[in-house]
Amino acid sequence: MSSNPIPDVPLLAMRRGGQTENVHRGRIAVVSAGDGRLLQAHGDAEALAYVRSTAKPIQAMASLLDGAADAYGLEERHLAMLAASHRGSRQQIEALEDLLKRTGLDESLLAVQPTLPVGRRSRDEYVASGGQPRKLLHTCAGKHLGVLAWSKLKGWPLEGYIRPEHPAQREIVRLLRIWTDTEKEPLTVGKDGCGFPVAAMPLRSLALAYGRLASPELAGDGAEAAAAGRLAAAMNAFPELVEGRHRLASLLLEDPNLVAKSGAHGVFALGLRRERIGVALAVTDGTEVAWPHIVKALLKRFGGASEETMRKLERTFPSEFLNDALEAAGSWEAVF
Repeated sequence: MSSNPIPDVPLLAMRRGGQTENVHRGRIAVVSAGDGRLLQAHGDAEALAYVRSTAKPIQAMASLLDGAADAYGLEERHLAMLAASHRGSRQQIEALEDLLKRTGLDESLLAVQPTLPVGRRSRDEYVASGGQPRKLLHTCAGKHLGVLAWSKLKGWPLEGYIRPEHPAQREIVRLLRIWTDTEKEPLTVGKDGCGFPVAAMPLRSLALAYGRLASPELAGDGAEAAAAGRLAAAMNAFPELVEGRHRLASLLLEDPNLVAKSGAHGVFALGLRRERIGVALAVTDGTEVAWPHIVKALLKRFGGASEETMRKLERTFPSEFLNDALEAAGSWEAVF
């Protein structure tokens, strides 16, 4: 029995033959982007969640505030890659290689191991063409290059840029705490899968971060608002670079009213511009399969997505699932 039980609730049921087969538990927080007021919660919105890759846009904001994007002549596609969890598509790798060229960095500086594309189709195509593992294929390569380029600009050491004591990481944590209104709260920091420090914060704070990304004018500070708006606009301009084809976040980013990003092990966040709200969810078992159906239910409840976006969601992530004989076998049903 865990000494630290997760205060979650049932969020999504998988039903087959009229019987519930699986239930995915988790937590949801919906907040006002203006004042951080909790509008709706399922499970404990105050309990901590590791932000994982949902933090990437805010991590990238820190370098923009120091002028890194302008110093290196970065375009929107490069900014999208700074916030990306890329799948290894040809377009994503081309953008990363151009980022190397513009910043004058060497791929060997990346503090990750050589790997293959994480996307199955991209990996198959890459291997079939004779491609070998390389560091640039790591899903977090854009984030790493962004911090390296920023460190080069500032004259900070390039070695050890992933360490918590590095000036870039200290500045990222400072900005993250400001952007999420957690400056006065204790901060738990662990190690992310790519080696970066990763913060755990109340789920409502992550929701606030995405509400502010969608409506940065409500965040107060002019420079931070401008950087957030620039990052979010780049994500919307190049949605497939941020994650990839048929990925939930990329599909949502095609809608100009939405800003979205996934994180590892069940964390997902989105912001709605017109509605001025932020949403964060954490699926306790860490699965991604539950996200689309939970998000569909939330968007039906709060609005914010166009009819075309809702059709795309249902077409890509249908509520009814088929078996291998292409027969209807069951359905997904939100239960929160």
